[in-house]
Amino acid sequence: MPHGHNHHNHSGRNLTIAFFLNLAFTVLEIIGGLLTNSVAILSDALHDLGDSFSLGLSWYLDRKSKQKSSEQYSFGYQRFSLLGALVNSLVLIGGSVFIIYEAVGRILEPQHSNAQGMVLFAIIGVTVNGYAAWKLSSGKTMNERVVSWHLLEDVLGWAAVLIVAIVLLFRDIHYLDPALSLAITIYILYNVIRRLRDTLHLFLQGVPEGVTLRDIEKRLLSVPHVDSLHHTHLWSLEGENHVFTSHVVLKDIQTFSQIMEAKREMKDILRKYPFSHYTIETELDEESCELSD
Repeated sequence: MPHGHNHHNHSGRNLTIAFFLNLAFTVLEIIGGLLTNSVAILSDALHDLGDSFSLGLSWYLDRKSKQKSSEQYSFGYQRFSLLGALVNSLVLIGGSVFIIYEAVGRILEPQHSNAQGMVLFAIIGVTVNGYAAWKLSSGKTMNERVVSWHLLEDVLGWAAVLIVAIVLLFRDIHYLDPALSLAITIYILYNVIRRLRDTLHLFLQGVPEGVTLRDIEKRLLSVPHVDSLHHTHLWSLEGENHVFTSHVVLKDIQTFSQIMEAKREMKDILRKYPFSHYTIETELDEESCELSD
């Protein structure tokens, strides 16, 4: 499947770019925070250090997910990408809780910030993180989507810092920075929790979004000689590649060619769905299946 292969290479390249951009910017933040004596920038540097760890893990697990199947993992390693999405979600939730804690503390005990230094680093922050977020914005795997939320949080955060820094150049309103950071972090946290819910749904082998099991069953039952279906399952490997299996009972079969024709029509139906793997086991209505409901 050339298209899938190209997308896998695309996702790996995007994660690589995002990882090195984030890591380089984290180092720059630490230096800048020390030079400007800005606690806000140093706190964000700590957050970005966690992001760099998450991106590095995502990059590794994305590469791991492209390995071919083995005796230990017969479906391959694609679900390792889903593991990356889960870990990233938990790290991002932890980082968001830390930022909320810091923001509330600064509202209660306001601190003076270096507005000029904040403007400079905010412009760099929006540019670097904005480019990385744009590279991952079209990602199809759950891993890419969660990482894109990491980067979007940084973009919105630095945009807020830029706005606040410009205001602080003219008016010294100490609580403005933590208040705006608090609002953005709560918004991001809400979306990450939603993504975590989707990730856990896939981890527990729930039916993926965009594919309806009832619709597939209805189409298969419309094929001539198909009497019923049982032991039907649909799940996703990592949010992009899905797996479908079913036992199909055939009726009024007189010749072997009728079985072959029914199988061909069912496969034509299944090809229209984003399945990387599907299995149809045909049974005659005279048979008894121990897996049948």
